[in-house]
Amino acid sequence: MTSARSPAGSGGATRGLTVDIQVIPRASRAAVGGRVGERLRVAVTAPPVDGAANEAVIEALAEAFGVRPRDVTIMRGQTGRKKTVSIAGADAGMLTRLLADRDELRG
Repeated sequence: MTSARSPAGSGGATRGLTVDIQVIPRASRAAVGGRVGERLRVAVTAPPVDGAANEAVIEALAEAFGVRPRDVTIMRGQTGRKKTVSIAGADAGMLTRLLADRDELRG
């Protein structure tokens, strides 16, 4: 589902995370967490029209991982619900904590 790696040419100074996600557009509320199979679940309220859902996904992931929206890049799946994203400045530990926080909210 994920791989933590340093971008090429950065000398290891910048951390990054590559995550496979499943987008749930037109959700009643935005949320990041949980799994759909082996993918991180990202629910957004925006419809999948004219890139609105992609923008909402970027905003939701940036907020969840505590990075700037420009640090989140959709690498694959721009037109589908299954996407692969890159999050600069994030690591696997951040993803683990995010998933743990979401599990605690569920009870």
